[in-house]
Amino acid sequence: MNYPVIAEHILATVQGTWWSRRRRRDDVPQLPPGAVYVFRVGGNYRTFPEGMVFDPSHPDVLDASSVSLVDTRARLVDVERTLPSVSEADNFTVRASFTCQVTDPTVIARQGVIDVTVPLRAYLMGDGDLPRVSAGHRVEEVNAVRTEVGHRMTAYSAIVPPRVAGMSVEFVSAEVHASDDLRDWEQRLRDERRSWELQRGQRDFETQDALRIAELLSQGSDHVDAFGIARKEIDVTEAAARIHRTTEEESARRHKAETEERAHTQARETADAQMRRDMLLTLLRQMGGSEYVDYHQVLEQVLRETGDRAAPGVGTAAGPAPMVESGQPRPGRTATGRDGSHDPRGGFVKDEDDFVD
Repeated sequence: MNYPVIAEHILATVQGTWWSRRRRRDDVPQLPPGAVYVFRVGGNYRTFPEGMVFDPSHPDVLDASSVSLVDTRARLVDVERTLPSVSEADNFTVRASFTCQVTDPTVIARQGVIDVTVPLRAYLMGDGDLPRVSAGHRVEEVNAVRTEVGHRMTAYSAIVPPRVAGMSVEFVSAEVHASDDLRDWEQRLRDERRSWELQRGQRDFETQDALRIAELLSQGSDHVDAFGIARKEIDVTEAAARIHRTTEEESARRHKAETEERAHTQARETADAQMRRDMLLTLLRQMGGSEYVDYHQVLEQVLRETGDRAAPGVGTAAGPAPMVESGQPRPGRTATGRDGSHDPRGGFVKDEDDFVD
């Protein structure tokens, strides 16, 4: 960096003319703000009076062999030094900050201090005990090293203050940084962690929205329509028409379901009646091979088989008169067997053909 000496220029000798004895120098560079001219006149360095309008015919200007532009403003200057760690592959970097300001421009011009970081870096390298502060730490322990280096530099600058002739220099602070590789690694970890947290936050928001929507839907379509109308996403007329259509469709579905239920019940009753008739006929056929039929017993058995429900055309056993009475035979018939013999059980029918008659 060009501080405190901004630039240096060699000046040519100014010759006078026979028609004018007043000489002027026109090769002096323009002075930037905050800087002063320091002319070398013979073996001496002379500062052009600060605050005075520059006069190209001033004796010091005319007799000068060179000029230096010196910045007199206060500056904050940083210098760096590398410190070792436990690992040979990793290092720490110390960045020390100093405030500098020129107090004597002629001394600065004479010494030609073009870059003040050179003497300050030499001052920082002069602390031979500074590497011991960091040598026992891993590169990940940069915070601990930063604290110890700060304490060390404060003590070192108090005992051995930095000195640059013609300037006032004061130590301000010291920062410790890890290697570029570790810094890049930590940055990648940070970016990945932030990305993961962002994704997790998005998933949490989506889950909350899903739960809210599920709760909204569980409250029915009317609540959903009301929510949409409140957010001006659904038109009131459209919602009313949809509700009307939904009501009509629900009524139609309910009517259809009731009709189907009645048809199913009727079909079940018809099937039950048919089943009872089939059971009765089957029972009668099974008893047709018997020699004697007790119809009171038959009726009781039919009622048991049908679950105490009377079959069509068959009376219950609790009726006032039995279907077949024991005693005298029916008119026109004799209680005889097929072989012509008299049947003493006149109340029984031996053949199912007689039951049918």
